[in-house]
Amino acid sequence: MPNALIVIDVQNDFCPGGALAVGGGDQIIPQINAMMGNFDAIILTQDWHPQGHSSFASSHAGKAPFDMIDMPYGAQVLWPDHCVQGMDGASFHAGLNADAADMIIRKGYNPDIDSYSAFFENDHKTPTGLEGYLRTRGITSLTMVGLATDFCVHFSAVDAAKLGFDVTVPEGACRAIDMDGSLAAARAAMQGAGVKLES
Repeated sequence: MPNALIVIDVQNDFCPGGALAVGGGDQIIPQINAMMGNFDAIILTQDWHPQGHSSFASSHAGKAPFDMIDMPYGAQVLWPDHCVQGMDGASFHAGLNADAADMIIRKGYNPDIDSYSAFFENDHKTPTGLEGYLRTRGITSLTMVGLATDFCVHFSAVDAAKLGFDVTVPEGACRAIDMDGSLAAARAAMQGAGVKLES
C-alpha cells in the first residue's frame, strides 16, 4: 500500500526561539529525518503568511495574541506574527532534511483566511491541492508528524481521515502547544475521525 510521510510545519518560528515556539519543537527533528527512508513519498507543509495576515493579533486593534475572534469562516485564534513569507521564521528548521521532500505545500498565504490543515484552508472548502497529488500517486496511507499536535497536525489528520486516507499520527514525532485543553480535544477529535494515534 503506497504510503506518504506528511511533515507538518517544522519551521523556525515554531521551534525554540521562534515567534510561536512549541516547547521541544526541535527535539522531534532527528526522529522525523530517520523516518524518511520508510515512505514512498515525503511531503512537507510550510506555513506561509503575508505581512498583516488576518490571523495575526497585530492586524486587529486592541487584540492580543491568543484572543479569539469570529471570522466569516468561524472562530479564529489570533496569533503572534509568525511564518511571514520570505522571513527566516518561515524557513524550515536547518536540522530538517528538507531536501528529501517530493513536494512542499504552502498554506496560509491567503491574507483573509488562516489555514491549519494540509488539505483545506480554515473554511474547510478551499483545497491546497494535496489530496489530488496523493490520489494521482496512488497513495492511500499517511503518517503525519510535526508541529503542532493540537493544531496543524490535528486538522490535517482529521481532514485526511474524512477524505478516506488511512492515517497514523506517531505522537512522539509531534509536539503540542496545549492551551486551554487543546491537546486533549485534538486527541479526541483525531480518534473520533478514525486516526490511529501511536505513542
